[in-house]
Amino acid sequence: MSDREFEFTEKDFARIKKLVYDFAGIDLNESKKNLVYNRLSKRIRFLGLQSFRRYLDYVEEQGESEFVNLINSITTNLTFFFRENHHFEYLANTVIPMLLQQNQTSRKLRIWSAGCSTGEEPYSLAITLKETVPAGWDAKVIATDLDTTVVETALKGVYPMERLKGVSETRKKRWFLKGKGAQDGLVKVKSELRDVIEFGQINLMNEWPLKDKIDVIFCRNVVIYFDKPTQSKLFGRYADLLPDHGHLFIGHSESLYKVCDRFSLIGQTIYKKEY
Repeated sequence: MSDREFEFTEKDFARIKKLVYDFAGIDLNESKKNLVYNRLSKRIRFLGLQSFRRYLDYVEEQGESEFVNLINSITTNLTFFFRENHHFEYLANTVIPMLLQQNQTSRKLRIWSAGCSTGEEPYSLAITLKETVPAGWDAKVIATDLDTTVVETALKGVYPMERLKGVSETRKKRWFLKGKGAQDGLVKVKSELRDVIEFGQINLMNEWPLKDKIDVIFCRNVVIYFDKPTQSKLFGRYADLLPDHGHLFIGHSESLYKVCDRFSLIGQTIYKKEY
């Protein structure tokens, strides 16, 4: 006999898998079953419902608003500033100097953080832009995520000090305000960083409301949730959006090998568009 608070059948899990895949392209395998139970139990308890079956009926009744809550519950968002720092070094030392030459006429530069989580990545990108792009340029980061909760956290720009592990003291002093009193142990990003980021919610499976040409895409530790056909489609859409020889940065455990042939690997999980 199960000691679980809520009944959770194979039929329930299969239904969740289909809902999540159809809505967000996320492919849940059997190993995620306990995680799904633990995360969604909290949501079911919060709503005062009695079973997974009733909760899934509720999801379908409510539509997109509760779909987003479901996705928010089962995806993990843990990151820190300048994670996989070699990406930011390559961006600063190689990609941005090239873009400054190529975009001389427009004096415009756009980076998309697709899957921005709680904001550490786009703020790291904003710091990189501030440190490398001359005054007078229109340089911005577009930061989006499916999870509305993490986007709200990113907008606030307040973080535990440990999220700055590995960040130099010079950068800490230049770009962050240290909390005092009740805010001790927290840091807040300076407003000049917030000013170069446009935050929003985007479901990567739907149409993208991106108005500007994108020069660089960071999509790191996002496609690990997707199956190969969905990955292939997504990377093809990224290739369509990028200019010739535009750059795509993906996560350390991800690869485009046998997924999309429109990019060539030029560094550690750094790709350049070929066609």
